[in-house]
Amino acid sequence: MNGESLRAGEKLVSPAYIRQGKEARRSHEQLIRLLLEKGKCPPDAWDESTIELFLQELAVMDSNNFLGNCGVGEREGRVASGMVSRRHYRLIHGIGRSGDISAVQPKAAGSSLLNKLTNSVMLDILKMAGVQSVTSCFVVPMATGMSLTLCFLTLRHKRPKAKYIIWPRIDQKSCFKSMITAGFEPVVIENVLEGDELRTDLEAIESKIQELGAENILCIHSTTSCFAPRVPDRLEELAVICAKHSIPHIVNNAYGVQSSKCMHLIQQGARVGRIDAFVQSLDKNFMVPVGGAVIAGFNDAFLQEISKMYPGRASASPSLDVLITLLSLGAKGYKDLLKERKETYTYLSNELKKLAKRNNERLLETPHNPISLALSLGNLSAQSGAAVTQLGSMLFTRQVSGARVVPLGTSQTINGYVFKGFMSHSNNYPCAYLNAASAIGIKKQDVDLFIKRLDKCLKLCAEKASAVEEPGCTQQTKGDDVSELAQDLGDHLQVEAVEGDLFT
Repeated sequence: MNGESLRAGEKLVSPAYIRQGKEARRSHEQLIRLLLEKGKCPPDAWDESTIELFLQELAVMDSNNFLGNCGVGEREGRVASGMVSRRHYRLIHGIGRSGDISAVQPKAAGSSLLNKLTNSVMLDILKMAGVQSVTSCFVVPMATGMSLTLCFLTLRHKRPKAKYIIWPRIDQKSCFKSMITAGFEPVVIENVLEGDELRTDLEAIESKIQELGAENILCIHSTTSCFAPRVPDRLEELAVICAKHSIPHIVNNAYGVQSSKCMHLIQQGARVGRIDAFVQSLDKNFMVPVGGAVIAGFNDAFLQEISKMYPGRASASPSLDVLITLLSLGAKGYKDLLKERKETYTYLSNELKKLAKRNNERLLETPHNPISLALSLGNLSAQSGAAVTQLGSMLFTRQVSGARVVPLGTSQTINGYVFKGFMSHSNNYPCAYLNAASAIGIKKQDVDLFIKRLDKCLKLCAEKASAVEEPGCTQQTKGDDVSELAQDLGDHLQVEAVEGDLFT
């Protein structure tokens, strides 16, 4: 309420109480004013009432919420369901205009302000996470793969002769298909095995540039965050190569914002060489629903070209979700999550080493991968590839999500390209293994439950292997399997009850 409304209220309620309420509201408004003035993530978390007040203030600035609005166009922000309207805080118009996803909409001052503010806060977070020289970024309502495609399509106008993208191999379908969808021919560079790690083959990349001709190469498409034993690409060296040959460089930083090591690689690559843009997922780094990404870079003009390449307006949902999340966490809350993730990575690594020793396996040595870990599955692999994949099924039925098992010799064809040893990032990785990751939001109790269930599954697999010679044991093993699952679920609920006080 404005001053006139408050003065009118004094006729109904004691002026002292009105003044107290006015001061309380002013504290909310002060936080909002600082956010708009600085455009940075607030140091401390906002309470929900402040966030909701802010969003309501934005919503009433959009034309669909004007009390006397008379819309006669084809897109007037009409919503049939009140539930849908409330879900979006009545911010219905989306973001951008037909020619630029970052442009301001005349009909939607509130939604446009939301868009600009989200991009500004996100830029602050990227700097805080380690890429201090980043100059521009914007949120797009597409996941990482399509956002990479948008970058490649923008480069097409700058390099019309180019038809190839040099891509150090990483066995993840969306980043590969992002190049195919954009109409380019991926040039797959196999990784080099160094110890247990799969690393970038710089010599092969240099050789391929000489073979194809720099002018025929759209860009080098590198990766930071990845499944072990593959580790982040040698970004500094690749950036130098790109600068030397005047070849653009696009980095797939899908879940790298949560890793100071991945962000440092991008910062250093931009410092010593060339990085044109780096793309990261909203859900993987900021714990919001799937469907958004952040495209960032070091050249404002190029980032603006990318934003203008997006056709039409866009959904504001990803921008709204991530802004609400960052306001509810504050810079301190997000830093605490990053710290907790790093500490849990160390804990997960130590626990996997202990488990490996108990089961005559080993934790693969991948010190350059700051998020993902890999446990060898030599005993299961010696039985069969089916035994390895069965372990994955057993974990899934025990409500272990995210762990992935990688057997030997798997082949996969994607858009006519054949990948031998698919999922292992190599034609001939020497062993089968299981992946687990310490990603943002993970808790110590998640690790404890995972280790307990994995240990039981490995022992059960060993029992089943020995039961081949003793068929009479099969039925009993199945019964033990069911009882162990029930016990695991009971332990899981007990942990939740202690942590969340759910059952009282």
